[in-house]
Amino acid sequence: MAELPPAPELADALRRALRGETDFSVTARALTTMDASNYRRVPLGVVAPRDADDVAAALAVCRRYGVPVVARGGGTSIAGQATGTGVVLDFTRHMNAVVDVDPATRTAVVQPGLVLDTLQAAVRPHGLAFGPDPSTHSRCTLGGMIGNNACGAHSVAWGTTADNVRSLSVITYRGDTHRLERATSDPSAISDPSAAAAPSAAVGPAGVRDLVDGNLAALRTGYPPGLPRRISGYALDALLPERGPDPARAYCGSEGTLAVLTEAVVHLVEPPAARALAVLGYADESAAADAAPALLPLGPLTVEGMADDLVPALSGGSGSLPRGRAWLFVETGGETAAEARSRAEAIVRAGSPLAGAVVGDPVGMRALWRIREDAAGTATRTRDGREAWPGWEDCAVPPARLGAYLRDFRTLLTSYGLRGTPFGHFGEGCVHVRIDFDLTSENGVRRFRAFSEEIAALVVSHGGSLSGEHGDGQARAELLPKMYGDELVGLFGRFKDLWDPDGGLNPGVLVRPAPLDRNLRFAVLPRRPVDVILGYRDDGGDFAGAVRRCVGVAKCRTEQPDPSSVMCPSYRVTREEAHSTRGRARLLHEMLAGELVRDGWRSREVRDALDLCLACKGCRSDCPVGVDMALYKAEFLHHHYAGRLRPRAHYALGRLPFWLRLASPLAAVLNPLGRTRLAALALRAAGLTPQRPLPPLARTPFRRSLRGAGALPAPGAGPRVLLWPDTFTEYLSPQVGHAALRVLGAAGVGVALPPGRVCCGLTYLSTGQLDRARRVLRRTLQVVDPVLRDGTTVTVLEPSCAAALRTDLPELLPDDPRATRLAGAVRTFAQTLAERTPQWTPPRLDRPVAGQTHCHQHAVLGDTAERALRDRAGLTGDLSGGCCGLAGNFGFEKGHFAISSACAEEQLLPSVRSAPPGAVLLADGYSCRTQLEQLGGVRARHLAEVLADALGEGLTVGRAAGQER
Repeated sequence: MAELPPAPELADALRRALRGETDFSVTARALTTMDASNYRRVPLGVVAPRDADDVAAALAVCRRYGVPVVARGGGTSIAGQATGTGVVLDFTRHMNAVVDVDPATRTAVVQPGLVLDTLQAAVRPHGLAFGPDPSTHSRCTLGGMIGNNACGAHSVAWGTTADNVRSLSVITYRGDTHRLERATSDPSAISDPSAAAAPSAAVGPAGVRDLVDGNLAALRTGYPPGLPRRISGYALDALLPERGPDPARAYCGSEGTLAVLTEAVVHLVEPPAARALAVLGYADESAAADAAPALLPLGPLTVEGMADDLVPALSGGSGSLPRGRAWLFVETGGETAAEARSRAEAIVRAGSPLAGAVVGDPVGMRALWRIREDAAGTATRTRDGREAWPGWEDCAVPPARLGAYLRDFRTLLTSYGLRGTPFGHFGEGCVHVRIDFDLTSENGVRRFRAFSEEIAALVVSHGGSLSGEHGDGQARAELLPKMYGDELVGLFGRFKDLWDPDGGLNPGVLVRPAPLDRNLRFAVLPRRPVDVILGYRDDGGDFAGAVRRCVGVAKCRTEQPDPSSVMCPSYRVTREEAHSTRGRARLLHEMLAGELVRDGWRSREVRDALDLCLACKGCRSDCPVGVDMALYKAEFLHHHYAGRLRPRAHYALGRLPFWLRLASPLAAVLNPLGRTRLAALALRAAGLTPQRPLPPLARTPFRRSLRGAGALPAPGAGPRVLLWPDTFTEYLSPQVGHAALRVLGAAGVGVALPPGRVCCGLTYLSTGQLDRARRVLRRTLQVVDPVLRDGTTVTVLEPSCAAALRTDLPELLPDDPRATRLAGAVRTFAQTLAERTPQWTPPRLDRPVAGQTHCHQHAVLGDTAERALRDRAGLTGDLSGGCCGLAGNFGFEKGHFAISSACAEEQLLPSVRSAPPGAVLLADGYSCRTQLEQLGGVRARHLAEVLADALGEGLTVGRAAGQER
């Protein structure tokens, strides 16, 4: 391509030509520099076309200016094919619809930006499904699946995307439109423009027929046989006369290098009515691979394999997995549950494992499948915490050769001093693996290249394909001559030129590719760790290493609500990439790189993206690689506002413990004022939203109400715990503290309070006031550490405070052993009862529940103990997932009310509205209770309150204090 034009001129031309959005801002460009690969290329700008006419218009403008174009769907490509230096077409914003579903023909018409799970939801009522289902099904798009010829776990039964495409509508860089479908009569129709009038004709560029007819021998003999997962290169053999020919199939896997997809007709399958999962344990992954081919004649739906490196908490046969160091996950189907289970039992017998298990309940199967689906993320860290990368991500060999290949692969890894854990589609010989390459040093990159060349030769020696699912992109295309030879690779180039003679579509990918060690995304990062406040203990103290955790698998962009997930609430409201965990991590990466985002810690682009981060910490648990954006946000805000004035809300809410301590003696005066116009003026002055009333102060703070003999349960012969008087319990909801005291006393647990004022520092952390947070926490440690040395449990009633003490405190004071000691002592109310008095029987309520598990509890503490306690008390049902949206200071800050409310409307408020009569409304978090009261008009209670009320007569001091408002 020629030298690129000035960006403003190109952007203006695109805005005039399109109805969709054109965005050449720093933020838009930074968000699309990378996909889920090792590569980074900086685009000029991003266009979100509204329809096929917009696509044609964008291509015409880019062609006039000589600018390359990259089509981008979910952006989760792992070989670099979703990055480019020209204009990126983002199909996820507008061209994301299910156009039509025809149950009679079992087909659907879809647009390229449609997310797979959305298609599945649309066709499920008809008893249908789209067969290919990559592990990224919750965010991958149909356009991306077609571009990469994606497969997924069920391709054993239903094939690849190419096997399930009926026709495609595409536009070339020069603006020619084609409808590609399998020819029904004259093979010449594939390249004869005059055949366009025939409804069933498959049309492609002129010259394709001559290319195929002139190279029949090479096309018939140049592709390795026996490979169900051959994704590398162009599928030119699909154009052979004896194959149909099928230009739609030939287009699949072309990685956006031939034409831009605008619409597709896809085939749907009828999934079985019932399923079961057989899990077979083996000594290692090679043994599992050896066993896989023998299972295929039994007709399984999937044959997936993985080793214990990816599930360290469950390895060795503990947990839900049978004994072994590697496992096959084999799904079976049937008309009835009994039939599916019978087939799964036959699989276990045929597989001769060390041990096997059959799981038939959907919840159990889903839990096991999540282990496999999250492997793409968990594999990015080795067991000892080293970073691992997708440099050799997804080769495929004939299934019968897989065991031998894996043994040779392990030998080659060892010879290079590298580590990686293979997993993937063993029934089809396809292996995914992340390897701990050093891609940040020159020597490491040289070893990466040398290993890539050797492993490519090894794959070919086993009759394999360099790519078995994710495509060649930049990662493997340079090595295609090793697999296909120069003649066939030369035909690939000629085929590309017939479609795209100007070379305007995704240059540097698949054909005439950039070298595999160029454009690495790590090259732009600083070579030395940047100065930071927090410890980043799991990343060697390196903030850049923490940011590198995000490899782009984009689970934070999940489309459908997931009751088991929190991440990422703001993205789920706005659907803006900048508001996803991945988007924010990308902006932080570019901030460190300094090429696009040039203001460092003062960056407005990063600040604006983080502004809508609720600091819910959902990404800490739901992101497969454990990104903790709340922590990164705190770090950024600290530096961003260092030495200058902060937003007024940071002073008002960030220093909430101080203000509440001052205001508490004036509660009787301030509470009535909170309902006046004066309060609204005060809120505006403080940078807070006037759309929320100020929560009333308790007239008697928690600790003051306990003065006097007998206020605390005596330890007697039972255990003793330290009850943490968090800010919210102390000044806003002391009734929760009194309820906890009553229940702990009834359970025989003695309680003490800290001998001085304590604070977890949460509000200072969430607003990035890290220097103040450290001072507050050091004072707190001076107070509580002397009473922790005997192993005392610290019971924290507010989940956000417990999470801050558990995880953020050690990050703020990484070298202080007292911080580690306090973090290790923290327990929730339910965890305290489970550990200290496991035999205690709570009162029975026998009622359903509704409400929400606090997002910090979900992310940091877990709710196993809470679930068990509710079950023992006869409280039935599950609490909702997601985030309440108030999230401490977030929902009170000016400009956040709409987002905060929308977050609550996703799961929390609907779950409460649909709760059965007589349901107990539970919310252990003060923010969650406040959100429900202010937006839902209902009063939820802490679990301790519910149990205390059930114990019998009143709460004595606690009830009186709690009701004084």
